[in-house]
Amino acid sequence: MKSVRISAVLAAALLLVACKPGANAPAAGAATSADAKPVATVDGKAIAKSLFDTYAKGVSGKESAELTEEQRGQILDNLIRAELIASQAEKDGLAAKPETASMLELSRLNILQQEMMQKYLADKTPTEQELRAEYETQVNALSKQEYHARHILVATEDFAKRLIAQLDKGANFEQLARRESIDSSKDNGGDLGWFTPDRMVPPFSAAVVALKKGEYTKAPVQTQYGWHVIRLDDVRDVQPPPFDSVKDRLVQIVQAKKFKAYADELMKTAKVVKTP
Repeated sequence: MKSVRISAVLAAALLLVACKPGANAPAAGAATSADAKPVATVDGKAIAKSLFDTYAKGVSGKESAELTEEQRGQILDNLIRAELIASQAEKDGLAAKPETASMLELSRLNILQQEMMQKYLADKTPTEQELRAEYETQVNALSKQEYHARHILVATEDFAKRLIAQLDKGANFEQLARRESIDSSKDNGGDLGWFTPDRMVPPFSAAVVALKKGEYTKAPVQTQYGWHVIRLDDVRDVQPPPFDSVKDRLVQIVQAKKFKAYADELMKTAKVVKTP
């Protein structure tokens, strides 16, 4: 089991390196003679220096030249071990399994998409104006209020109706939640804390928004989790985060939109035939 875990980690590390935006993987045909020189051969198959360098950076976070000789030796041994296991898997026909072949193809697509994204966005750094515009878009899409509510979750509508009848007669909501709710919030009297409507499933959010402070639902609310009795405890305005605190995230959003627009254009010009 230990060797299986190690090989899985190595494979994942290689994939992450290849998929990581900004990774300095050499382009096809661009390797220098030094990069092409093998660092080892395994049963006659060469392990190129460029592959070793990429792998070393993925598992250590450093360039291979920055590592000690001992560290480079350990990393090379791990890479050789991974190559041996992969070669044996191919000999055993595992690469031809439909699921495995599909996973390999998806990895290829993912890596090439990341590389294409880096190339396309290399000279398209978002401007301050673009970031400000995106900030306004994101702020306008935010919920303007957030809610503090409690709920009691039960398995049937009839039971939820009986709980509402008890509340109508003056029963304590928190005590009922602790005694009857099947949700983990029961220990806190059904308290869900503060949340915006988009964080809850639609039927629950709609019921909360329709309540006034201090009110509880007069009819059970059904979701995929069961039947809810909900009480709204408080409402407050949402304060959007300052522009500077989310600037890095805005860069990612703007770049993602630019690349999506590029991909959409490719879709428009491609000849695509979908088979039923």
